[in-house]
Amino acid sequence: MTGPRRLQALDDSPEAVRRRTPVRRLWYAAYGSNMHLDRLTAYLAGGRPAGGLRSYPGCRDPRGPTRMAPVMLPGLLYFATTSDVWTGGRAFYDPDAAPARGGRPELPSCAYLLTLSQFSDIVAQEMHREPGEDLDLSEAVTRGRARTGPGRYETLVCAGTLDGYPVLTFTAPWSSQDIAMNAPSAAYLRHIAAGIVASHGWSARRAAAYLAGCPGAEGHWTATEIAALLTGPP
Repeated sequence: MTGPRRLQALDDSPEAVRRRTPVRRLWYAAYGSNMHLDRLTAYLAGGRPAGGLRSYPGCRDPRGPTRMAPVMLPGLLYFATTSDVWTGGRAFYDPDAAPARGGRPELPSCAYLLTLSQFSDIVAQEMHREPGEDLDLSEAVTRGRARTGPGRYETLVCAGTLDGYPVLTFTAPWSSQDIAMNAPSAAYLRHIAAGIVASHGWSARRAAAYLAGCPGAEGHWTATEIAALLTGPP
């Protein structure tokens, strides 16, 4: 398996912005349980993911991603608040996390090439809303950031471009320094770890060691315990 694809920085020149807008197709950079295609499929086609407590209506366009690519997002993965789907902490992305001793943090992500309507419907379902309305991504792909609301997954981040398409994800409006951490559940970690292994080709041990070091999981889960989730019963 090849290594992660490197993103190109956003070009804010008028010509580059004109080429990117309006957005009709984009890469959705998943970093939580949606890294696992089985879990993402519940958003696309509808249904309940394994280990989850909620069923989803699905997208207007239920087809699978056109393409998938491993990417590294600059920033930090952490777990906070409480999920009503998984019962533990939710995964969030802090793109502005301060560099640690080992350099600026990066998190493994799986990028899915989707249509605007698919991405918009995934965001709606994350916020427990009915899908059906396209998001205006102009500000996000022009400035790199846009808040569509105050909710936990209503801040859009454009991390760059890949093969000419913008790479977008969503996270909370707060910083990892501004909220209490909360340990994720076993079912949630299993989906994230499986997604990292499948998309990046990491060993179960490497993926588990990475997740065990993320704020929220650190001190509550060991790498051995997380790795065992990938081999044990669902």
